[in-house]
Amino acid sequence: MPKLLYIKASPRGSLSKSTALADAYLQSLRRSVADLQLDTLDLATERLPDFDGDKVAAKMAIFGGQSHDAKQRTLWDEISAIAQRFASADRYLFAVPMWNNGIPYRLKQYIDIIHQPGLLWGFDPKTGYIGLLQGKKATLVLTSGAYGPQMPTPAFGVDHHSTYLKAWLNQAGVTDIADVRFQPTLLTTDPDDDFRKAEQAAQELALRS
Repeated sequence: MPKLLYIKASPRGSLSKSTALADAYLQSLRRSVADLQLDTLDLATERLPDFDGDKVAAKMAIFGGQSHDAKQRTLWDEISAIAQRFASADRYLFAVPMWNNGIPYRLKQYIDIIHQPGLLWGFDPKTGYIGLLQGKKATLVLTSGAYGPQMPTPAFGVDHHSTYLKAWLNQAGVTDIADVRFQPTLLTTDPDDDFRKAEQAAQELALRS
């Protein structure tokens, strides 16, 4: 039974275009993958711990091959549980609006929590990072108000949005990545029709996945 982790990065609820497109993708996917197991993570409501100095110290102990003391072990167990929820999925669906050329801060916080040595990646001093999430798939549903791949940059924005997400997933070992874009959402002569086209593209992608 394949497990899909659906990560919602927008706090706008039913007003979110990225979530609406991801929902359309999911609805189509569930028709083609009847035994799909769904785990939904809404970052607007999920409690995320601060990745503070004590947790950084626990991370650096792992990275340096040192043992944890009792406090660090407790903190690392908390991080490991959150990361394991992510790592246990077979495929990922991200609904991500562009914020200030990048990703929403809650998604960045989540990534900073889970992207840890021994959990999502290993490291070889000679060859570099080794992604531990092999054989998994990810779909990125991307929206932005003014930026679009066809728009002049940097005047209408810069894509540190898809590029960051793909680079992070690659480092974790996820290389099978597809995307659906509704960009721009505002600077278009017919936003409703453009949304419908993006919705259709999301549904067709799901059927091919």
